[in-house]
Amino acid sequence: MRKVLIGAALALFVLVLSASAVVMHARRAPAPLLTALADKPRAPDGVRIRVQVLNTTRTRGLARRATRLLRDRGFDVVEVGTIGPTIDTTIVLDLSGHPAWADAAAKVMVPARVRARVDSSRYLDVAVLIGSSWRPPAEPLHP
Repeated sequence: MRKVLIGAALALFVLVLSASAVVMHARRAPAPLLTALADKPRAPDGVRIRVQVLNTTRTRGLARRATRLLRDRGFDVVEVGTIGPTIDTTIVLDLSGHPAWADAAAKVMVPARVRARVDSSRYLDVAVLIGSSWRPPAEPLHP
């Protein structure tokens, strides 16, 4: 009988502790999570920024992962490929004379450097050369 009472008291203690943890968590403001999600760099609204993504590394699939990331952030990736030679730091090329667009893409592809290389004969606005120091963010599991 005593073991049953001790077990019931222990179960009640765990229940009260769990309920208090839930209440404390609910009272905490969700603002840090929401601001972290809202503060992600994005393409400007109402503008179509055509992007070329080129993988310069030996790691397969980085251009595809960067394409997903850039498209999720509002960029229009129109070309994907692989080129050489291998570079260390990701470079974002401003091809259309809009440095703000290249800066926005560089913020998505952190760490990255921006360079201006205006080319009026092309239909691209920005080119992203993925370097070996770029690490793609974790992707959600899609079954």
